[in-house]
Amino acid sequence: MTATETWARELMAFAQDKLARHLAQTARCVQLLDAAEVWQRTNEHTNSVGNLVLHLTGNVRQWVVSGLGGTPCERDRPAEFAQRGPLPARRILCELEQVVQRALSILGALDEAALLRRYAIQGYDVSGVAVVFHIVEHFSWHTGQIVHVTKMLRNVDLSLYDAQGHRAPGGAP
Repeated sequence: MTATETWARELMAFAQDKLARHLAQTARCVQLLDAAEVWQRTNEHTNSVGNLVLHLTGNVRQWVVSGLGGTPCERDRPAEFAQRGPLPARRILCELEQVVQRALSILGALDEAALLRRYAIQGYDVSGVAVVFHIVEHFSWHTGQIVHVTKMLRNVDLSLYDAQGHRAPGGAP
């Protein structure tokens, strides 16, 4: 295996692991909230957890499933934020889980040529590497928002790490 092939595999394994962990943490939070809390907004300048789940679904579908995977996608990004619910939390979470599972499969099949190829996504001309970095960073950002909202609404400790920054025993996901 060449150094480039090793690098590509390492990047994809890391990206897959991060997306799977962020998805698990997002699901953990959604399952702790009741229907009203999933759609609660502090004010008109904030998003509900439900909106963030819809947005993550649309983003992963557009950037990975469609952009890298070639599956056609019609996305209404403004609708992801305009939705006021109450769509069933289980339904929107299932859709996110399905899209992420498809994305994980696509990421796992990428080789170094696909990572270096150029893609036109959401009006941007980006490399496959940029897509991978974008999707992990974007998912991480919104997972942090979902965790923060869940902590505020439920007064729960959602930490996955101990005081030294090591994964806590039983610290799923």
